[in-house]
Amino acid sequence: MAAVRWLNHHPRLLVLLGLACLAAVGGALVAQHVYGVKPCPWCILQRALFIVISAVCLLGGGLALLLRSPAREVAVRVVAVPLVLLSVSGLVAATYQHEVAAQSESCAMGAADRIIQFFDLEERFPAVFMITANCNEAGAYRLLGLPYEIWSGLLFALCLAIGLSWLLRRPQP
Repeated sequence: MAAVRWLNHHPRLLVLLGLACLAAVGGALVAQHVYGVKPCPWCILQRALFIVISAVCLLGGGLALLLRSPAREVAVRVVAVPLVLLSVSGLVAATYQHEVAAQSESCAMGAADRIIQFFDLEERFPAVFMITANCNEAGAYRLLGLPYEIWSGLLFALCLAIGLSWLLRRPQP
């Protein structure tokens, strides 16, 4: 029963979700810079999406914590819209990476590359967004037996489930 109450438009869950997304990016950076895991364009795109989701969740959750009910519930619902859209985008990116890009020798100049170049992420923040592998190479890395894109997809799916639960749940009186 307490878990259901937490899902009921609770801004603290937004903050926790934002922190989980930041932790995923932090884990990817440790894997890259400490253990030599090289990211491909799709990996980098997923990092960027996690950072944006984190910013949306932390800002929205922080704002909602300052509000009183019913404005709090409205704020959480408003934040749930970009959360759902970004989560679907991330889930598509992780699925594409696993099912298509990881099977090809080169994933250069695909959609992920174009998005990264459009926002000039590699030039502005190379320590976080530098592409150093092709998708086939990146697909070979594992964490607890699963490819990194599967872990990423699971976190995107969690974000999507929470966002949808907030959008579709009836407000409690």
